[in-house]
Amino acid sequence: MARPDKAAAVAELADQFRSSNAAVLTEYRGLTVAQLKTLRRSLGEDAQYAVVKNTLTKIAANEAGISTLDDLFNGPTAVAFITGDPVVSAKGLRDFAKDNPNLVIKGGVLDGKALSADEIKKLADLESREV
Repeated sequence: MARPDKAAAVAELADQFRSSNAAVLTEYRGLTVAQLKTLRRSLGEDAQYAVVKNTLTKIAANEAGISTLDDLFNGPTAVAFITGDPVVSAKGLRDFAKDNPNLVIKGGVLDGKALSADEIKKLADLESREV
């Protein structure tokens, strides 16, 4: 990836971190393209699931003021950027991970607060907010 492309990718990822209510980092090693497509559908309309480069995403997260995720950027990483109700997307991730053990929830951030993988699973157990 050329340097201008990297700068553009970092800027786009930083914008996604800033505009999201929550972001969940996962490891997707061993999942097929068809499984990733199913996962994207299960997250709902208010979430975007993107396979990312660790180094660029770490820089983007730091630019967005999120430095608590640094330890999670190892291995193949994908991020679910959630702009709507985080409970709906957390349920989608949890349920997909039950059926597909290759998807590993690493952790994430909700409204600027770091969440462990267990906290994300607890979030999935909550009732979603009615709007």
